[in-house]
Amino acid sequence: MRRLKWLLMLVVFATSAAALAMAGCGDSSSTSSNVANNDNVQQQLDELKSGLPKFAVPMREVGDRFDDMYFASKGGNWALASYMSRYMNKAMNPAKVTKPDEYPVWASFYTDTFNPVNEAIAAKDFEAFDLAYSQAIIDCNACHKSMGYDFIVILKADHPADTHTDYTLKTEPTDVP
Repeated sequence: MRRLKWLLMLVVFATSAAALAMAGCGDSSSTSSNVANNDNVQQQLDELKSGLPKFAVPMREVGDRFDDMYFASKGGNWALASYMSRYMNKAMNPAKVTKPDEYPVWASFYTDTFNPVNEAIAAKDFEAFDLAYSQAIIDCNACHKSMGYDFIVILKADHPADTHTDYTLKTEPTDVP
């Protein structure tokens, strides 16, 4: 056991020493290469960030899940409604990075304004769901307008986005893994 502990300490020390040597620590001549390397890393991060969707692409997914949530609730497939709500919210995660000033508006909407919809799903109460869902549509349109997107007007869908899904499967909101 003692030998294993010493061996582990030796590996950690050797790995740390190698990492320091590769980073050029203690070598003032490598300062300019470290700056260049940091610039390269930043450039790569900026390129990755530019490839992430802003708001428009995730909002398309939000819209589809929002529509499907309605038909799932109406049909009694409460697990699907809960699932759609959860992943509707997660679809907006790229905006945390790409639109850090706008993402809090979404986060607040989902946690506060949209909460009555989630509560109605948890209670399996379609009447309460329908009221909360209709109010969410009004709130979505008000938000779009306040952010300068008043040309985006949400309506209650007359059919689900995914027409090949069984919305009438009887499930519980807690059936989502």
